[in-house]
Amino acid sequence: MPRSANSAVDKALDLVEIVTRAEHPLRLSELAEAACLHRPTALRVLSDLVRRGWVQRINDSYLPGPAVLRLPRRPDALTALARPLLEHLSQTTGMMVNLQVLETDRARVIDVVRPERLEMISHLLGETLPVHRYAGPKALVAALPATARHPFLRVAHADGHPVDHLAQALSEVERTGRALEHNGLIASLARAVPGPVCALTLVGPASEYLPAMVPALDGALAATVSTLHAQLTPGEHPAGDARTE
Repeated sequence: MPRSANSAVDKALDLVEIVTRAEHPLRLSELAEAACLHRPTALRVLSDLVRRGWVQRINDSYLPGPAVLRLPRRPDALTALARPLLEHLSQTTGMMVNLQVLETDRARVIDVVRPERLEMISHLLGETLPVHRYAGPKALVAALPATARHPFLRVAHADGHPVDHLAQALSEVERTGRALEHNGLIASLARAVPGPVCALTLVGPASEYLPAMVPALDGALAATVSTLHAQLTPGEHPAGDARTE
């Protein structure tokens, strides 16, 4: 939850962030509690946000407004923030590291750090990857609500991949938080940054992804994902009991 707001800007941004990150429309009471605001204060700020288009009110609930929906996607901003972490993770593990984001029915690789020893492995930078063949898309799709997974499952079905097997695999990824994929001589291990905002994937020789080796790789990957998540959500702190007007 966000810290108790200290200014009108804090209050407004807290509410916009809560509304846009929610998995379902929220009522006034839920928003006020999440933002540590009294209901009259939350209502006053929400009214301004509705007027400016950052939030829309449908019956008694609030959803992201047209101003939020019109915001351009800026993968360059994400890659600039994540690049030092990718470089450190690659140096620490010796593996290629890529950064992926979800698109309509696949995941796109938007940045790659590849050590010299792995130059024989294709970096796939700029390519879109289906969920049934790669770890990165699996980690991202598994982090979605079940109702949002259908476009990605349709791609697998069209490619002749058994959808029931894929659904089981996604359930396992959702349970463990990580996706492990072997494609011949190459293996990959991926985790999604909560949202899901993006996924980080470690790629290397399958011989270096034996069961005894995976925990150390996954530990380094999980720590990096946690760090990136903290950098992407700097305003999220445990909320205290104090409430502001």
